[in-house]
Amino acid sequence: MLLPFLFSCSSTVRITNSWKSANITSKSYNKILVVGLLPERERSVRQSMENHLVSDLRDRGYNAVSAFQELGPKEFEDMSEQEMLGKLKDYGVDAVISIVLLDKQRERYYVPSRVYYSPYIIYQRHFWGYYSTIYRRIYTPGYYVNNTKYFWESNFYDMDSRDLLYSAQTESFDPASAESLSHDYGKMIVDDMAKKGILK
Repeated sequence: MLLPFLFSCSSTVRITNSWKSANITSKSYNKILVVGLLPERERSVRQSMENHLVSDLRDRGYNAVSAFQELGPKEFEDMSEQEMLGKLKDYGVDAVISIVLLDKQRERYYVPSRVYYSPYIIYQRHFWGYYSTIYRRIYTPGYYVNNTKYFWESNFYDMDSRDLLYSAQTESFDPASAESLSHDYGKMIVDDMAKKGILK
């Protein structure tokens, strides 16, 4: 009975692949803009993801800001590349990290009932106690579990060179909440970037 609860309440996030450019140099950034690219219906998730990643970058001493808070929900809509670059320059942004929801898949699978043995002597002394205990174990049906899998990608761009310096793909399973997912995701990405020498 505990299994469905664990599936529905736990959040599992893991990096499936990450890459860094060979042209990494030690550099300090004045302002890092965190941009979430999610469907409009996931606006609250976007805000939470941006805020947590901003917080994790600030914990390492970087000046990071949320695109949603600084520029609004459709910050670069109908802009050309040059207009976008000009806007970022005006805001003092010299690096951008994106959070993109690549895909969201819902799975349904069957968990069969289990019959196991343990020596319940007190039940085995009488037929009815033994029968009713084993009966419940054998005839308790299995159940279906719904599991939602999210696929994410984060890219880090140096805006002076316009080069991609880092990219990571992750997947998460049935987060308990947007807050728990955002907390785990932000810390994991920032730790991996630091490990790879992207961040000091």
